[in-house]
Amino acid sequence: MDLIDIGANLTHESFRQDFDDMLARASAHGVGRMVVTGASREGSEHALAMAKASGGRLFATAGVHPHHAIDYDDATDALIRQWAREPEVRAVGETGLDYNRNYSPREVQREVFERQLAIAVEVGKPLFLHQRDAHHDFLAILKRYRDRVPAAVVHCFTDTGDALRDYLELDCHIGITGWICDERRGAHLRELVKLIPADRLMLETDSPYLLPRTIRPMPKDRRNEPMYLAHIRDEVAKDRGESKEALTASSVRTSELFFGL
Repeated sequence: MDLIDIGANLTHESFRQDFDDMLARASAHGVGRMVVTGASREGSEHALAMAKASGGRLFATAGVHPHHAIDYDDATDALIRQWAREPEVRAVGETGLDYNRNYSPREVQREVFERQLAIAVEVGKPLFLHQRDAHHDFLAILKRYRDRVPAAVVHCFTDTGDALRDYLELDCHIGITGWICDERRGAHLRELVKLIPADRLMLETDSPYLLPRTIRPMPKDRRNEPMYLAHIRDEVAKDRGESKEALTASSVRTSELFFGL
C-alpha cells in the first residue's frame, strides 16, 4: 500500500528543475498520492494547476499562509473562494496564525484567518491549518467555526500535550512531519503521537522543509521531498509501538476519508 503525503510544498522553486524525477522517486519509495499545499495566492493557483495536470495523483489546497496575510485583499479572497470550489482542491488553507516570526501583523493574521474559515464554511470543505506560537488566539477563533466545517487538520503539529488535547477535543486531525525525527527539538512528539487516535493521525513531509534527521546518508542539498515520507512513518510507528504496515494502512485510510481521495 502506497503512503499519502498530505502536505508537500511542490510549488517551491527548488522543485522546478526536477519535478518529474521527484515524482518518480516518490513512486519508487512507496509514496503514491500527494496533497500540494497552496500557501499564497500564486501558490494556490500553481497547486491547482499541478493537480489538474497530474492525472489524479496530486490534489491541492487553496489558501494564504499567515506569513502572507498582509497581501490578502478582496481580489485574493474572491480567487481563493473560486479555487476552493474546484474538485481538485480538497481543503482550504494553508491558513492560521504564526506569531513566531510575525511577517504579517497579528491583527491582520487574525482577520485573514477568519475570512478563510468563512470560505471553508461556504464551500463545505476541510481546513488545512497552521499554528505556531499562537495557540490561545488560534484555538479561540477556530472554536467559533469548527462545528460548521466538515473536518480540520492541524498541519505540522509541533506543540505541547495541552495543545494536542485541545485540538483532539475539537475533533481535529493531526499532521506529523519530519520534526519528530529531530532528536534536538522533536523528542517530545515521540510521546505525544501515542495519544493521537489512529483515525485522526496523518503523515506529511512539508517538503522541501523539515528533512528528517534520521536519513542516512543525508542528501547534500538538504532538500526534503516526498520520497522521504517513509522515514517519518517509521519513526511514528516505532514511537506508537505499531508495525509499519499497520500505520501505513491507518494513515492512508484516514487521509482518504479526510480529503475524499
